[in-house]
Amino acid sequence: MMGAGKTAVGGALARILGVGFRDSDDELVKAANMSIAEIFTRDGEEFFRVRETEVLNRLLDEEPGILSTGGGAFLSDLNREIIDQKAVALWLRADQDLLWSRVRHKNTRPLLQTDNPRQTLRELCEKREPLYAHAALSVVARPDYSIEAMAMAVIDKLLNHSDVLERC
Repeated sequence: MMGAGKTAVGGALARILGVGFRDSDDELVKAANMSIAEIFTRDGEEFFRVRETEVLNRLLDEEPGILSTGGGAFLSDLNREIIDQKAVALWLRADQDLLWSRVRHKNTRPLLQTDNPRQTLRELCEKREPLYAHAALSVVARPDYSIEAMAMAVIDKLLNHSDVLERC
């Protein structure tokens, strides 16, 4: 979910493991030469999701590393299948209060540009979390964890699943 720490924790994790870090949203922004909010406004969410799948597929064919995806990427059956075939999905699980504290002052979240963004976030969580639960691994995000502590919690999870490190 947006605000779970995918980019920050992913970047820290990549540094600790000595592998590359990629962010599918950043790649989409570069390819389109506009922000995600601008893509949503100009072309719509459906167009964005098609491009997101193309970028995800391309990035997962590159060198092994850490890939952060946008919060909506894992909702697609096709994207989950691509990830299952080429990588290992890890869900950073954060409760709604923590997510809200991290996203409420940002205007870069197109899905929260509503009359009641807190309610929208709640609805997104309710819709998305059952799909996120399909991730092979998950780690609970805690408000008192630093970025490095979250990265270490992810590493602990990976160490308990050595097959994941072998695949990567």
